[in-house]
Amino acid sequence: MADTSPPADIASPEETHPSVKELRVEPTIGLEWSQAIEQWGGERATSPADARAAWVHRAPEQHVLAFYLAAREQDPDLPAPWWLRALAASSIRSRAEGFSVEDRVAKLLASRPGWVFVPWAAVGDSGFWEYMPSERALKVPGVPTTLMLTDRHPGWIDIVAVHAGDAAPQPITVAGLADLRANLARFESLRPG
Repeated sequence: MADTSPPADIASPEETHPSVKELRVEPTIGLEWSQAIEQWGGERATSPADARAAWVHRAPEQHVLAFYLAAREQDPDLPAPWWLRALAASSIRSRAEGFSVEDRVAKLLASRPGWVFVPWAAVGDSGFWEYMPSERALKVPGVPTTLMLTDRHPGWIDIVAVHAGDAAPQPITVAGLADLRANLARFESLRPG
């Protein structure tokens, strides 16, 4: 009779496949982060305040920052709201300061006709504003003048002029809310380059 036992150097199925009770599956930090920035119902928001439904907006600020810093170690290009990137770089003092910037911009733009808040920005972003009348300057479909909040400079505001096609012009750096208020009519009258 032939020997049917496995050779000594091959592990038995019991050794290579742990029981279900022993099996532990843990989500990666990237998956956890994507859940942390998920904005449930944010697509209906009409202002940045309405879009603040994610864990990063509600959880204790120090937990949010610590988690972001840990996740960013794994992925330096991790999507995150502009204010969180600024907070991590110590460019702002608190999440509330970032929210204040968003709210003051929203108050200014909501008081002017033609500006519309778009909540569905890139994953993790806080949305942006479009000046819809600027599209009239285009002969083909394109992108209206757009205001985005950014962490790339301490004014926190960028304007991208109305344009057609995929090649967006370089953003115009706005030196804060006072600069935006003083030059808003000029930004609203930008024409395609």
